[in-house]
Amino acid sequence: MNRLRPDADDTRFIRRVMLIILIVAVVAALWRAGDLLILAFGSILGAIVIHAFADLYHERLHLARRPALGLAIATILAAIGFLVWLFGIQFGAQVNALVVRLPSLLAQLAAWASQSPVGAKIVDAVQAAFAGSRVARDIGGLVNGAGELILNCLLLLIGALFFAADPGIYRRGALLMVPPSIRPAIADAIDDVGVNLRLWLRAELIGMTSMGLLIGFGLWVSGVPSWGALGLLAGLSEFIPYIGPTAAMLPALGLGATVGTGPLIGALVTYAIVRLVQTNFITPFVQSRVVSIPPAITVFAIIGIGMVFGLFGLFFSAALLVVIFTLVRSLYLREMLGEDVDAPEE
Repeated sequence: MNRLRPDADDTRFIRRVMLIILIVAVVAALWRAGDLLILAFGSILGAIVIHAFADLYHERLHLARRPALGLAIATILAAIGFLVWLFGIQFGAQVNALVVRLPSLLAQLAAWASQSPVGAKIVDAVQAAFAGSRVARDIGGLVNGAGELILNCLLLLIGALFFAADPGIYRRGALLMVPPSIRPAIADAIDDVGVNLRLWLRAELIGMTSMGLLIGFGLWVSGVPSWGALGLLAGLSEFIPYIGPTAAMLPALGLGATVGTGPLIGALVTYAIVRLVQTNFITPFVQSRVVSIPPAITVFAIIGIGMVFGLFGLFFSAALLVVIFTLVRSLYLREMLGEDVDAPEE
């Protein structure tokens, strides 16, 4: 008599319980390893950039795949060396002055805004929201020591080189983790993500370059100190839509206010004009073929990703949003609901 032997219903129930436990364990592990996952995602973005250059050299210079990949890696390393030279040597003094004066500049800007009742409430709300956030803790950790930042950047670069060396093996491994019946749909979704990320990165590169050059030139004309470092900061801030450029504007206004009313007004006019040019001309042109995400979703998604994953999550939040949006379009709308959603074309 086997009264304890589970019947079909019991077996199905036990299987579901074990599946739920497994899902909870995986989610908990991913939560604990959030920083590592963000770095891995950044490495994947770096590998996509490397392969974009490799494809360019393969098509335009008619190089074989391996030499084109090697030349692309050399190009990326040269670009990183050029940025290090810009920040460390060419604009090193300006960057150091900006970093040293940034806390006092923000304090002066907060004091100026607090002169009115509305401004005081805004300053209090911003300080309260920022004080307990994970981004604030990450920035505090970076201020106390830059070793972790350098190590994470080095890990990101090495990971990008490994991903770029043989991306096919990682794609095949990901497909082997899903049932064979849905592998074609997952493969198409992965391809869609790759194409959209490449188009998005290309648009971001154009936007960052134009933003940095225009802001730097406008601040130089306005007589704002450290205009070169502020231009670089403005260009890099374009990687985080809406939030990044707003944050990059604050030190420019603070430095302009220390010189006089003219540079402060010039800085305000510079950011206003450049933002109008970017929003109405450059951004629509470069993003005409990139996945279009509504601005409200972009802002709240970026804030949410930054709260969960911290500073690195905030930096890669726009790219993560592109991935999520593409997967929703490809897997849910096209595959599950049968909507007529075209795959992106490079």
